[in-house]
Formats: sequence, C-alpha cells, structure tokens
Amino acid sequence: GYSCAQSAALKAHTRTHTGEKPYKCTQCPYSCKQAENLKIHMRKHTGEKPYKCEQCNYCSTTASSLKLHMRTHTGEKPYTCEICNKSFTGKRNLKTHRLIHNGLKPYKCSQCSKSFSQKGGLSNHTKVHSGDKPHKCPQCDYRSTQKSHIQIHMRKHTFEKPYQCTQCDYSSSAGATLQIHMRKHTGEKPYKCTECDYSCTTSGSLKVHKRTHTG
Repeated sequence: GYSCAQSAALKAHTRTHTGEKPYKCTQCPYSCKQAENLKIHMRKHTGEKPYKCEQCNYCSTTASSLKLHMRTHTGEKPYTCEICNKSFTGKRNLKTHRLIHNGLKPYKCSQCSKSFSQKGGLSNHTKVHSGDKPHKCPQCDYRSTQKSHIQIHMRKHTFEKPYQCTQCDYSSSAGATLQIHMRKHTGEKPYKCTECDYSCTTSGSLKVHKRTHTG
C-alpha cells in the first residue's frame, strides 16, 4: 500500500518535471512548488524573522540563513576553492569566487569600462555614478550604497566585533579587516609592485609605495 505521506512526496517530486507551481503568493507574482517555500517567502511581506542568533542581534527568515550567519562567529569556512585554497562560509560565495579564476565578468557598466562577475556587483557600482546612497544609519548621518555597509558601520555604535582571530586576541567588526590581519600570521603579501620586488598586505600600502616610482 502507498501511504498518504508517500503520495504527497511523489506529487511534490513530479512538479520538478512538470514545472507546476500551485502555491501562489497573494501579495506578489511569486509562486512555488511546495507549501513550505511559500511559507518562508511570505516572511518577506510580514517581516517575520523567527530564527535568532544567540550571540548578536541577527535574525533571519530561514534556519539555513541563521546557520550560515553562525559561521561569522565560529570562523567555520567549509567551502574551499580547489585552485587557490581560499575558503568561504557559503557555497554561493565559493561559486561567485570561482568566476575570478575563470576571468568571467559578464555584467558591464554602461557608464564606464568596469565589468563585474556578478549582477549585484554591477548594481552596487552604478550607484557610484548616480550618487544614490539609499541606506542610512539610524544613529548618525552615515549613508551608503549598500545595506551590508550599514550593518558593518553599526558595529561602531554597538562595539560588536564578531570576527575573531584564531591565533591571537584580535577581533574586528568586519570580515575583510580580519582577513587583512591574518596576513600578519600567514606572511601572505598578495599585493605586488609591477616595477620592483616590493609586496604588501593591503592595496592601500601598495598605492603609497607606487608613489616612490612616480615621484
């Protein structure tokens, strides 16, 4: 005999072949194959974020997003690039990173010569031309082109430093800052001068160094 649970699972599976999306959002054109996905989607409209981090104020609409966030506290980066060994917290980040090695930058700016490996990068870049800074800090006059920059900036007000060095007591408010700090331990100097043997840990240091050649 075939149980009701098995029957429901079979119906859900067949939709992967038929493309049928019977679950429709009442507030936007979104539709999906499974009721659970619609339930998660509806939180975008209601603002409900039932999954809360126990170590900071972060909360999310899905358990998977919270799991990914927790890696900012634990430092876990399970997805590693097979070409350069750089590690990432999420599979999507690794997929985007691989485009660097492929050299693919399909998203081109219509106002300058810059191109980007992902659509989001182009979207953020175009705000440089428009001067649009839609994201504002609720505690000061700081504005930014990106929401993620506001999240990092807010840590100046909260003094939160979730990124911890695994080799010393250093901690920082941004993952990129910790990455630069880690080079003190690894000795990595990825920024190299094209005119001499000089190399350094940050792009800013390389920019200063290049002035010694240009005068």
